[in-house]
Amino acid sequence: MLFGKECKTTVKFTFRGGTHLNEHKETATLPTVRLPEPRTVSIPLSQHIGAHATPTVAVGDKVLVGQVIGTVEQGLGCPVHASVSGTVKEIVTRHNAQGIPIQNIVIENDGERTLHPSVKPWGKPLAQTAPSEIIEIVRKAGISGLGGATFPTYAKLQSALGKVDTVIVNCAECEPYITANHRLLLERGETVITGLEIVMHALSVTEGIIAVEDNKPDAIALLQKAVGDNPNIRVCVVKTKYPQGDERQLIYAIKHREIPAGKLPADVGCVVINAETLSAISRAFYRGIPLVSRIVTVTGDCIKNPQNVRAPLGTPYSELIEFCGGLVKTPKKIVSGGPMMGQAQWDIHAPVTKGTSAILVFSEEYDRINTYHSACIHCGNCVTHCPMHLMPNYLAQYAQARRYDDAAKMNVMSCVECGTCTYNCPAGVQIVQYIRVAKGALRMKK
Repeated sequence: MLFGKECKTTVKFTFRGGTHLNEHKETATLPTVRLPEPRTVSIPLSQHIGAHATPTVAVGDKVLVGQVIGTVEQGLGCPVHASVSGTVKEIVTRHNAQGIPIQNIVIENDGERTLHPSVKPWGKPLAQTAPSEIIEIVRKAGISGLGGATFPTYAKLQSALGKVDTVIVNCAECEPYITANHRLLLERGETVITGLEIVMHALSVTEGIIAVEDNKPDAIALLQKAVGDNPNIRVCVVKTKYPQGDERQLIYAIKHREIPAGKLPADVGCVVINAETLSAISRAFYRGIPLVSRIVTVTGDCIKNPQNVRAPLGTPYSELIEFCGGLVKTPKKIVSGGPMMGQAQWDIHAPVTKGTSAILVFSEEYDRINTYHSACIHCGNCVTHCPMHLMPNYLAQYAQARRYDDAAKMNVMSCVECGTCTYNCPAGVQIVQYIRVAKGALRMKK
């Protein structure tokens, strides 16, 4: 039996491959705190997969919280909203962590947090709301995947219409250090459940599964109590293992459905949505608040007082670090997201975006790589641990030899770049980096 009490209490679902990491979840016991109003915010007009937004305001304009300041008229994309009230100080182009130039709207905060008149609850009960109306609410709220993928959520729901029988809530948070979702489940778990109900209604689905790793027993207990005897929503405990939070692994662990190469979760009857994304959907539906803030885990050996912080989008990293007591060591590396799949940042003043789940600041001592670097010793560790069941050793060697077509034949594009292969390589080969090079070269050929 896959569901019912067995799903709730005893079974720990898992997947093949993956690895166990040192979790470093020290901030899991620390309540989320709200960041005091930042002096200015710099809001990028591209915080999601898809087209860049076009500014709808000009320098000198007064803006209010929740006001649309950028729109995407055609194609895939999300509108962008003001996260504070104040005055547009400048519209400037800045390079993000990937070196891509992005327009930023810089707002000087008046500290009053005045809401825009458009911020108001949806007027009808959920049962009387059409799926198309829910999708439009999500689109107008600018909600994209808050787990890090930043795919526009309205497009995910739209593409899943009529195809899925199950909605899975991704509460795994399998990356080390990050505890933003854990705190959300403890403090605002009801918004995750109501967000799930909204999505289930939009997709006409009667099966909702909240997947939580077994390293969060307090969150599991609270969610089980909140769900109660609801026959359509269940809490499933999944085994703590990286990358359990990857939607392909989560779907296999819970439903034993494998997604064919080149296909999407909807093609096997599932849609997977991050816990904080569902909370944002709930706020947009019941309170009318678009996506203007998020929870960020600020930690690392350089941070004096690590904690989880709810911050307005566009807040400079430097202000979150300062709020957490500042730096106690000279930083070597600042990472946005987790240490496995996050991105190193070159600018301490980079803004918090929709995809910023964590800010990790590590010193030279903490970040030191102890592995001796050598050629591949053909131990097979990368193959054993690869959750996608690929041959990472051959993919890396083909990339080194620039034999990209051979890498393509071995399904290099199916790699999710989780870093499990590199983490387990005793020779210290940067396998994922080679694979990224091969994937980039193949994309350029199209």
